[in-house]
Amino acid sequence: MTDAVTPRTPTQIDQIAEDWVTTLADLDPTVATWIGIPGRHDEYEDLSPAGHQAGVDARSAVLAKLEKAVIVDDVDWVTKTDLTNELTLAEQSDEAGLWMRDLNVIASPAQGIRDILDLMPTDTERNWADISGRLANLPGALDGYIETLRLGIEKGITPAKRQVREVIEQARKHAARDGFFRNFTESASLAEQQPLPDSLRSDLSQGAAVSAAAYDRLAAFLAEELLPAAREEDGVGREIYALQSRHFLGATIDLDETYEWGIEELARMVEQQEAGAHEIKPGATVAEAVAILDADPSRTLHGTAALQEWMQQLSDRAVDELSKSHFDIPEPVKRLECMIAPTQEGGIYYTSPSDDFSRAGRMWWSVPEGVTEFNTWRETTTVYHEGVPGHHLQLGQAVYNRATLNTYRRQLAGTSGHAEGWALYAERLMQDLGYLDDPGDRLGMLDGQRMRAARVVLDIGVHLGKPRLDGTGQWDWDYALDFTSKNVNMNEQFVRFEVNRYFGWPGQAPAYKVGQRIWEQIRDASAVSQGADFDIREFHRTALDLGGVGLDTLKAALLK
Repeated sequence: MTDAVTPRTPTQIDQIAEDWVTTLADLDPTVATWIGIPGRHDEYEDLSPAGHQAGVDARSAVLAKLEKAVIVDDVDWVTKTDLTNELTLAEQSDEAGLWMRDLNVIASPAQGIRDILDLMPTDTERNWADISGRLANLPGALDGYIETLRLGIEKGITPAKRQVREVIEQARKHAARDGFFRNFTESASLAEQQPLPDSLRSDLSQGAAVSAAAYDRLAAFLAEELLPAAREEDGVGREIYALQSRHFLGATIDLDETYEWGIEELARMVEQQEAGAHEIKPGATVAEAVAILDADPSRTLHGTAALQEWMQQLSDRAVDELSKSHFDIPEPVKRLECMIAPTQEGGIYYTSPSDDFSRAGRMWWSVPEGVTEFNTWRETTTVYHEGVPGHHLQLGQAVYNRATLNTYRRQLAGTSGHAEGWALYAERLMQDLGYLDDPGDRLGMLDGQRMRAARVVLDIGVHLGKPRLDGTGQWDWDYALDFTSKNVNMNEQFVRFEVNRYFGWPGQAPAYKVGQRIWEQIRDASAVSQGADFDIREFHRTALDLGGVGLDTLKAALLK
């Protein structure tokens, strides 16, 4: 990849996209926090039905402008195509009432209202004043959310009971006297551990109290009103699943063909993993190889401090070496911070740098309560997935590419399929480059690929009511949990969280492996069309310079 070039003259379509970012940040001030632009960082989005309608009206206005806008170059074509697709799909999702049932264990307002606090800077009094204001406004955000869920109850559009029960427990943890809010505010300090003024500390304490009380009210509403009205069925059905799949991929796929491919891909990953087990010990099963690796003290970390240090060192090495040999990584993108998340919900994720790089890209590990040991052989590939050449290279490069891409393209565009598909693609790339030559690290990569293939099968199987693979009936919770346990080398806490995630967030988990498949299909098609002129490094540069886009847009842009 190359450094930024001479700035491109902004077009009418660029201005529409820039205005849309401004509108989004106005409607939802957490967007400004997320991407690091000026805004009302002490406020929240209006999550009530009235707030939702304001978003609907704003979206319709943008679509009308896009329809009339004239395309002047390829950059415009990508922006108009992708933004139109995104907003049109959002309209279709609204018509299906998805906004009134938006509750799950990992990525709904129940989590997002709290999660945004993780991204707020904490160095100055102004930073903590913003946090104090946002805490004071948090109850109103939850009240609006409750109003929307209550409307869903009236209209018979509700989430599944399983998700409601899990979120009740999450809300109760936040509401506890020793929960997140109290711990967060009591540890507040300025840069270099300077104390806060007493008045600000008092405001933070009050904000923590009202926020905890608001989550207590949320838990009560969920238990007393939403749970009795919630759906018994976990599966969402083909119509809603198709919408969700398009949302997470930015592409339309044949769901039945993808299910059959997932079964075949899972079998292929099992075969490769069994071959890898034999490298660790001739004749060993995968389980035996895993036991050998888990028992190796040189591959075990104790405590989250050791985990964080190991992640940072491995990431720094990858950035340093790849920037010299395989990628031209701009200086701001070389900075990647590896963090232990303040929550204990499970999961590993990445957050992009702010638009001016004052906040670095960050790799977060949310360690479940009670988990104190970590195996490096499992997670070496995860660092490459979340960091370089995975999410951080992909998303950080988009943020850096200001000369060509408008703010929407740099910071807000894209899908799970594009981002997570690239990250899985990047894991395989690191194998090709020799970074996973260690048999244990390579088995860890295959372990992850096997998990991603398994959840293509599980996710589609559950939500489309497919027959079980053993022919004994349809997919249900117990079968899904057993299936996942057999295909994922994680402890029981991780497995249960993951299966809950799949049940409540339809279409997202398959986007990883399906996204990888589409990335590989586009690369292979490019190689065929270009013949001897095909350059894989140039393909990667051109693809990532587009920024985040839906996979149908990516395919059209690279193959046209």
